[in-house]
Amino acid sequence: MAIEVSELPTLDARATAAYAHLFQALSEPTRLAVVQHLASGEHRVRDLVEHMGLAQSTVSKHLSFLVECHLIQARPEGRATWYSLTRPHELAALIAAAEPILHATGTDAVLCAHLRHPPQGPATGTAAARGGVASSSGREAE
Repeated sequence: MAIEVSELPTLDARATAAYAHLFQALSEPTRLAVVQHLASGEHRVRDLVEHMGLAQSTVSKHLSFLVECHLIQARPEGRATWYSLTRPHELAALIAAAEPILHATGTDAVLCAHLRHPPQGPATGTAAARGGVASSSGREAE
């Protein structure tokens, strides 16, 4: 279904900057990977470093950017800080909404199953079970 141009919201300069900042936060592959990991539950920096194979400073830099954009939140606990998505359902819907656009441009998206169907309850613990990956057709992949 094609979107009529008149259906697109008209944005003032402030809103345009806010949208650009949001999409900038999600446009960097490492930050998007961090979001995917956090979609399965809370993680500490060291969990993300281990899962992603990146330097602690790199992960921390991306977490700071995502916190600044209010896409994730930090919860201190003792000497550790746990990170989680602030609005997992809305973020999952935003990412899923991009899939038809990617398909129309000839680039099929591959979304993790937990981004298609985020957890229903509050996130707890680390994401030990990262699960499979669902393709745009919804099938599990390795």
